Formats: sequence, structure tokens, C-alpha cells
Amino acid sequence: MSTSDGASMRSLSEISEEETLRLSVDLVAAARRNLGFLRLVNESLWLHQTPTILESIRRYDELWMPLISDLSDGSSPPMILPPLDIEWVWYCHTLNPVGYRQYCESRFYTLIGKAAIFNEENEEYALNRCKEIWIQRYPTEPFENEYDDSTLQTSVSTFHEYLLKEVTKQRHLFTKFSEPYYSEIVYLIAARQRYKGFLYMMHRFGDSCSVLVPTSDILLMWITHQSYPTAYTLDTKGLEEEMRKVVGAWEAVKKEDIGDTEKLWDRIFDQPYEKAGGLAIGKAVDVKPPIYWEVTDTDVNAKYSSMLPRFLLEVCLTVKLKPKMKTLSCDASKEFLRLQMVRCHRELKIDRPLSNFTSQRWQKALHLYCEFGTKGMVLEVRQRGGGCIKGSRLRESVTFLWNDLLRAPSLNLAKEIDQKVRVATSITPPVQASYLLKCVPDRVSDDSGAMISDVILRMNQYHPQEGRWLSRTVLDHAGRECFVIRFRVGGGFWRRGAETPSAVKWEDRIIEIREGRWSYVAGSIGRAPEKVVGIAKPKDPPEGWHAHWNLSTGYELLVRWESSRSSSGLSFSLTNQQSTDSMVKLLEGRQMQYEVKKSGLGEETEHVPNEKLKQVEVREEDGFITVVRFSEDSPVGKATALLNWKLMVVEFTPEEDAVFILLLCMSIVRSLSEMKKEDVGSLLVRRRIKEAKIGDRDWGSVIVHTSSYSPSICSPYLQPWYWNVQAVMGSQGVDNIPRLPAPVLTNTPAEGGDKLYKHGIID
Repeated sequence: MSTSDGASMRSLSEISEEETLRLSVDLVAAARRNLGFLRLVNESLWLHQTPTILESIRRYDELWMPLISDLSDGSSPPMILPPLDIEWVWYCHTLNPVGYRQYCESRFYTLIGKAAIFNEENEEYALNRCKEIWIQRYPTEPFENEYDDSTLQTSVSTFHEYLLKEVTKQRHLFTKFSEPYYSEIVYLIAARQRYKGFLYMMHRFGDSCSVLVPTSDILLMWITHQSYPTAYTLDTKGLEEEMRKVVGAWEAVKKEDIGDTEKLWDRIFDQPYEKAGGLAIGKAVDVKPPIYWEVTDTDVNAKYSSMLPRFLLEVCLTVKLKPKMKTLSCDASKEFLRLQMVRCHRELKIDRPLSNFTSQRWQKALHLYCEFGTKGMVLEVRQRGGGCIKGSRLRESVTFLWNDLLRAPSLNLAKEIDQKVRVATSITPPVQASYLLKCVPDRVSDDSGAMISDVILRMNQYHPQEGRWLSRTVLDHAGRECFVIRFRVGGGFWRRGAETPSAVKWEDRIIEIREGRWSYVAGSIGRAPEKVVGIAKPKDPPEGWHAHWNLSTGYELLVRWESSRSSSGLSFSLTNQQSTDSMVKLLEGRQMQYEVKKSGLGEETEHVPNEKLKQVEVREEDGFITVVRFSEDSPVGKATALLNWKLMVVEFTPEEDAVFILLLCMSIVRSLSEMKKEDVGSLLVRRRIKEAKIGDRDWGSVIVHTSSYSPSICSPYLQPWYWNVQAVMGSQGVDNIPRLPAPVLTNTPAEGGDKLYKHGIID
């Protein structure tokens, strides 16, 4: 049947249960449960060794299936769950519905179903109940997979070889759904709606395509549906032939097949097939996404009231010209689409000529990652010329707010601009992303935490301010103050012509972190928050090391620098006597997910000597340290933080402690300043340097996906900060912003002279 034979264009929300297939399983709850299951399987490395898989297959085929068959009562499977290894084989087997049905019917004369158990408490009960039944039926067979070499199978049946291929094929299935937004209820509800639309399209118009390529969200719903075989068979009865047209998770996909599926979807629903968080499977990805995020179960920084979590969402903008729009005239060819954010990053202006788009199909215009705090985006149709030669004139604009999109069907909204352009915006639900913190210089403070100032002196009835501490204010991604870091340098106090502060002993030069923001009493003069949440104390280093720090978080940090080496020559040791749950290593440079691969060097570096290239690479990695945690769950290591000690910028996952990372960064920069006899981290700056105004170009608020890069989008502020750290975080990052006037930058005698601070930091 062609699309013209059926009903006119439909919206997904208009499709009724009668028009599409009735789903007899709660796919939203089932998909959420399956994502947790796939994640557990992915992390269980022991499960994927070939001998272990073969033993799991034996247990599944010879023990579990006969057991579940005997316990099945008609249409309702028993409320029990097998051990993890057996459930994994069972899951993989059901992803081949035809093969699974043939196996069940040939051996048990009926299709064996799976109980719909989505609650954790019910899962625990079902597993314990299964164990009781198992022990009674198989007293000599362990409930868990206890494979060892003595049980090695010498011969493997044809059926077991088939299952081995199926299980091995699905080994990395979780990687297709590893982004954290997949588990969000609002995303799964939208995915179910699109899956129903996909089934409707296949049922009514499947003859139009020989192959149908699902998007990742539809694929998730499809394999979840398949994993409940009795429900899937009942729901898709009469559609067996059409279902065979759907491309599986690991099948090769042709570009033409993706295009045919997109066109069919567009003709039926008049909306883009691909969306944010739902790209067609099998699509070649030349470069990895610019950000790394994953599911995190805990946020250890929730204990710090001064820190607010950072939420990211994926945004996809697609454009289609109106069918009746006339061929672009000379004037019309000057028209373009401009994107700006509702809030934050006011400097952002991304332009796309309307001549790039067509009325024949939806075309992706932009693929972005935005902080939820940006509120939404504004799209304008503009025309070059107008009032000024180089400027442009606004024709019409529309606004897409994230909150409106979250309430929209399929997380997608389409609007019309200037009666000639249709734009559709889709998003993923906002999920917690990594924290971003930077340390900026601030005024010298005294032992009590008050800034050295005549204002404070008058408030203290001219009682001298004792002690001298260098201060750094920690700002988050939105420019909010969340911590104050202080380095103890001097003791005593200052009296005109009488006394001056003097350096404290080396072992007293501690680093402390206070939670909260400055309490300002007059302009930029204030007092540090009272709550101390972290301290680093210097200790005499053991032989072979140059610095030793005792951190209040329980860690001991050792630092060594070998100046004779051609590379940076840095090495670290980090131990924790209080906890043995995990081991932490500090790796130089941007490692693991923070690695930056240079893809555009090509001809430019073709004739550059290798030694020169190595020097460039070392210089680009200089100042970066990747924090990697090793544990039972992550035996190969998991990068949880990236810090740049030169510019004092850190990024870390919610499961990593902010105070620990800040103490690490400050201890390292203090140590290296002393070892190299130079101020490597600009610690001697004792005034807040004026920065870009908050909201002008906020770092991390908008990141462009690599698929949307173009010569017109080259700002380092639209890339992860560590790709070009000097441009984003260095002094040249605020080239056009005036510094504070020179008189204000002059340090007062009451603070102590440069000699005091050089002695405390460098000597």
C-alpha cells in the first residue's frame, strides 16, 4: 500500500490503539529495567569469557529451560528470575524471535514466556524464590555459575555454538544505550510513542520499503518488546514478514535504506525521523561526540550546599522549507536562519543560509549540547543588508523553551517562521553532567578569613589584622561562588613604620578550603565563609620524592619532578590508608575519554620532523592531569576527573569529591612552584582579574556536536574547554575585556610585599 492510499498525514499522538498494535507489556517500565540489566551485564567482565559463556549456555539449555517449562502455567509465566548468567543467555536468545519460538515449540511444544518483573523488591523475591526451587530440583548443581577448568566442555553441540554466536554478538549491546538520558521516564514514554508510530508505519505502509532502519530509541523499545517473547508474539501476530524487514542492532545498514525509512516517516507523520537521542542505527560516525557522560548512581557532592548540579541536554534542529515557497530570488538568497540562546552565551550567533535547505525533506541544521540553564533557543529568519551594509534585518523569530519541549509529544516541536520555513526542535531530557570549576585570584585575607582592607580595619575598630593568606575564589559553570581556597603564607600583622607580616614555617604553609561564598561588606571586600571542608598539610617527603602532602580526605600525595627529562618529568603517588575500596592514579595529560585526537593536521604536519611533533604534543598536554580510579567494578580504570594545574580548572564526575579534586590541584601547583622556582600557577596574583561578563560566553553552556562543525562555527567556547584550554580559560580568553585600573591592582603595604609571597610560594 502506498502512503497515498491510506489516511492523510498523522501526528504520532493521534494514532489510536485500534490503528496500531496493542502492546501487552509496559514497555516503559520494561525498558528501564532492561537498561539496568544491560548495564550490569556490561560491567560483569567475568560473564564474557568464552568458557564461562559455554557453561552458562549449558545451564540455560539443560537446567533452566526445562525448569521454567515445568513451572509455566498456561499463559502466565511463574514469578521467578534465573541467575545473571542464565538470564543473559535467555535475553540474547529471545532477540531472535523466530529461532527462539522454533526452539521452544520443538522441545517444549509451547512458547516459554518471561515474567514482567520491574520492581527491585519483586526482583529480589523472584531471584530468592528461584534459588529455593533450584536447590530442590538440582541439589548437585550450584545456583551461580561456578565455572572452573575441570568443567570445561570437550565438545560443543551445534545448538550451543549457535547460542554462543548470539551471546557474543550482543556483548556490547549496552554501548548503544549508554547515555544517561535513555533511563529517563519522559524519554522512554516518547520512545514508546515513536515505536508505536514505527509499527503503524510498518503495518499500513510496509510495502513501500524493503528494509526499515530503526532509530536508537525505537530499537530500544523493539528489543525490549522481543525480550518478552509471549507478549511480542501476541502483539505482532500477522506481521511476521514485515518484522523481518527491520534491521537488527548489529546488521550492516545501507545509506539508501536509512533515506527510504526517513522519507516514509516524513510522508506519514510530516516530522523528522531522526531526533535528539534517536539517530538511525548503523549510521557511520566519523568522530566521537564531544562530551562524555554516563549513568551515575550517586552524587557525592550533594553534601556541599554551595554546589549546584549541572544538567545537560542534547538538542537537534531540523529545517524544511514550505512546499509553496518560490525559488529563491537574488534577494531571498540573502536570507538566513540564526540561532541564539534564550539565556547564557549572549555572544553566540550561529547562522545557516536558507539556500542550504529544501522543501523535499527535513534536513539537520544543528546538533548541540546545551545546559538546561540556557532555558531554550531563539530562531530568527534574517535578511542581509537592511539598515547597514554589513548588518542584517530581522524578518521573524520563534522561541523554543526546554520546558515546553519536555511536555511535547516525542520531545519534539515544529514551528513555522515567516510563512516559508518550518523548523523542528527535539531534545533529550536533561541529565546530570560533570561539574566544572575554576579558581580565580582574589584579595589577601587574614587568619580569620577577612580580606586585608581599611574597610575591615575600621569595622574591627583598627585592631590589626593578623596573618596573611593568599586567596582563590572557586566559581562553577554559571559563575557562582561555591568555595574559597586559602594558602597560608605569613604571620603577624602590619603597623605603619613599625611591624610587617613575616613568613610562617614551611610546615605551617597549609592549604584550606572553605565552603560557600564571600560575605561582602563593602563592594568587593568581604569575609570568607566559616566552614572549613578540606585541608592539605605539607610534610617532609621520603627519599626520591620532592613533595609530600597530607590531605584531610584521607589521601597522601607524593610529587616528583625530574627536570633533566625531555618531557614534563612529573610523577605522582596517591595512597589512602583509610579506605581500600579503590585505588587512584594520576596520569599526565588528557587521557581516556578526555583524550583529544587531532584530526585536521594532515598536510600541515606532513613535513614536520617527528621530534618537533612530539614537542608540540607535550606542550599541549602540559598542565593536564587525569584522575583515574581502579576498583572491583572498574578493574581497567575509570577516569573521574581532569584538572589543569596551570590554569586551576577542574572537571569531575558527580561521583568524585569536589574538595578532594581541588586539594589535589592546589597541592600540585604549590609543589611545582616550589620545585621549579617559578610561579607556574600565577599564585602571586593577589587581585580578582576582571573576566568576561557572566552570560556573555559561558564556558560549557553550549557545545556543538562534531557533525555540525563548519568554518563559521570555530569558537573554542563551543567546544569542550580542554580542547583549547588557553583560549577558553587563559588570559587571552578575555582579550577585549579591560583589566582593573592600575591603581587598584597595586598591592597595599598592609598585605605584605612581594618578597613575603615569593618566599611562601617559590622559595
